[in-house]
Amino acid sequence: MTDHSIKGKAVLIAGGAKNLGGLIARDFAGHGARAIAIHYNSPSAKAEAEATVAAIEAAGARAFAFQADLSTAGAMEKLFADAKAALGGIDIAINTVGKVLKKPIAEVSEAEYDEMSAVNAKAAFFFLKEAGKTLDDNGRICTLVTSLLGAYTPFYASYAGTKAPVEHFTRAASKEFGDRGISVTAIGPGPMDTPFFYPAEGAEAVAYHKTAAALSRFTPTGLTHIEDIVPWIRFLVTDGWWMTGQTILVNGGYTTK
Repeated sequence: MTDHSIKGKAVLIAGGAKNLGGLIARDFAGHGARAIAIHYNSPSAKAEAEATVAAIEAAGARAFAFQADLSTAGAMEKLFADAKAALGGIDIAINTVGKVLKKPIAEVSEAEYDEMSAVNAKAAFFFLKEAGKTLDDNGRICTLVTSLLGAYTPFYASYAGTKAPVEHFTRAASKEFGDRGISVTAIGPGPMDTPFFYPAEGAEAVAYHKTAAALSRFTPTGLTHIEDIVPWIRFLVTDGWWMTGQTILVNGGYTTK
């Protein structure tokens, strides 16, 4: 019978240096992953990547960090090749990479749209492509999207709109990779209490988001916390492997489809 635990598995996490990706890395190390490769985009995140590597190693797993701009297919291919060589194979691949822009459609420039598309859609597509080519049989793939895929709202067209294709990428990949036992899922958190959230929102919007979820009053800030999302990712890449091709919104009742 296939082992569905994290113990002994090799993991690649895109955007794994800090925030949600960093917590996933620490959590998986604590659950017995044998080796974890984390990716970070900017050289400015090197210190945080090194701190995450140290935490992984302190938990008893081997750790590696790779810096790359993943907005090109070549960079993604190199990341997977380097990670596979370092890890000796990849069992689980998780993509937390994303970029937020809150602007009316009339104010979004072509350069901004191209950047949003490259980070949120193109990188996600080629992450799935390389994961499908590289992962060992019975592997697991999970991509972070957004609960705005289930919202009816202005100002996020370039964000939610460039995350939306990932939902179909996930369905298609699950069908194409399924004959090798690979499950493919996507998770859409609600507005998360991380440094990425606040710069994009004004005070009134922050106040709204903090009260918008059905369970807001039962969480410290009213927002989704990274600690709320990690157990779902851990479940989907372990005992929840039978769930595949699905996009799941995990947001405390912020929105639903």
